[in-house]
Amino acid sequence: MSKNNPENPVESLRSIVKAYDVRGLVGEQLTEEMVEALAAGFIDEIDGAGSEVVVGHDMRDSSPGFAAAFARGAQARGANVVNLGLCSTDETYFASGSWNAPAAMFTASHNPAAYNGIKFSRAGAQGISLDTGLAAIRDRACDYLENGLETVATPGSYREVDVLADYAGYLRSLVDLSGIKPIRVVVDAGNGMGGMTVPAVLGTAAGLSALPIEIIPMYFELDGNFPNHEANPLEPKNLVDLQKAVVEHGADLGLAFDGDADRCFVIDEKGAPVTPSAVSAIVALREIARAKAATPDKEIFVIHNLISSNIVKETIAGAGATPVRTRVGHSLIKDQMAATGAVFGGEHSAHYYFSNFWGADNGMLAAMHVLAEFGHQPKSLSAFAAEFMPYASSGEINSTVSDVKAATQRVREAFASRGTEDGLDGMTITGNTAEEEAFWWFSVRPSNTEPLLRLNVEAADEQTMSAIRDEVLALIRA
Repeated sequence: MSKNNPENPVESLRSIVKAYDVRGLVGEQLTEEMVEALAAGFIDEIDGAGSEVVVGHDMRDSSPGFAAAFARGAQARGANVVNLGLCSTDETYFASGSWNAPAAMFTASHNPAAYNGIKFSRAGAQGISLDTGLAAIRDRACDYLENGLETVATPGSYREVDVLADYAGYLRSLVDLSGIKPIRVVVDAGNGMGGMTVPAVLGTAAGLSALPIEIIPMYFELDGNFPNHEANPLEPKNLVDLQKAVVEHGADLGLAFDGDADRCFVIDEKGAPVTPSAVSAIVALREIARAKAATPDKEIFVIHNLISSNIVKETIAGAGATPVRTRVGHSLIKDQMAATGAVFGGEHSAHYYFSNFWGADNGMLAAMHVLAEFGHQPKSLSAFAAEFMPYASSGEINSTVSDVKAATQRVREAFASRGTEDGLDGMTITGNTAEEEAFWWFSVRPSNTEPLLRLNVEAADEQTMSAIRDEVLALIRA
């Protein structure tokens, strides 16, 4: 029997509950029946009977039906459902944080149209991973699928609320864009939720005052079939339209959002990408300055994951804060934000986390910080961002291998005498280089779900980076 057979919903459900969220093929792996069971399991796990729970959904064809199924399952277990309707993922974090209520968002983020999924949050926009409740939600849901969903004596209520204007107003209160130089921005929403949130936050659609920002929209029509390109800005092919448009319109910069608009990618006026590490460094400087102004004597922590450029930790330390290096992973970063009291966290995947946004990630807020910093200085974005991209980077290179452990060991042995290894997340090797030599480091991490190794290399110059990259890849793929 296939695990993807909808006649085996328990097996199917077990297969689609991932490390940080739920994600699977609509109808084939994820059905409304499963969503009802997951909602019930979620309410039981968080002890949500009698309390409010938030649900929101993106523009995928299956999302409204899934949100309705979630409401039924949650109400059956006594939760009072507040349906936000169409929204971005960070709108659900806003509602979860400002109302101190748990939340569920229906989206498959950057995945193709055939997929959908759920991102769960505890009250206060806290993440839920397999280790912190998602496994228990899955097991409870499987039990409900096998034995039927029990309804409590007093089912929960249901109401609908639109939080877009409040969300936009809150972000405007965090980053003042009113005094910046006039900026022309091309925004590629990828037919995702950015098509709704950008006009509200950066424009006047939510009733806010006009900013000195001219927005040239691309693919703002909400369409979960993604007729133009996949809403995944980390894939270079999905940036091509934006890059061309920025140059054609003589724009100052471009912004690309993923499907649920919680990630943002920045393009300079020449059409070249500004790396997520550079964005992390730029935002970190602003958030450190804010924290210092508020509490001058308090130690300030900023999180960066281990595949971020060296410039990030150098920028953090140079600004008088303490960099905290972490493994890669959404819920993990959220946990670290809470544990350290960090003011900001940046991931190389273009997720950016803010202490004044309940430790949750918000691509729009990161974009606003970049606009604010860029808008208060005279340089072009390429010249300004170059300060934060001084090193050569390979980007993430995936290799399918037959034996992950053996491939990793080949690399380890080859570099044993040339670098220092740490095992925080996979294997990171930093070159034992003299002061006058070009530094280098690389990270080799296994995928959680596939026989893949992910390689990231950085060095002081292109020549050193290319040499290390090619050597490691040859060992991985031997």
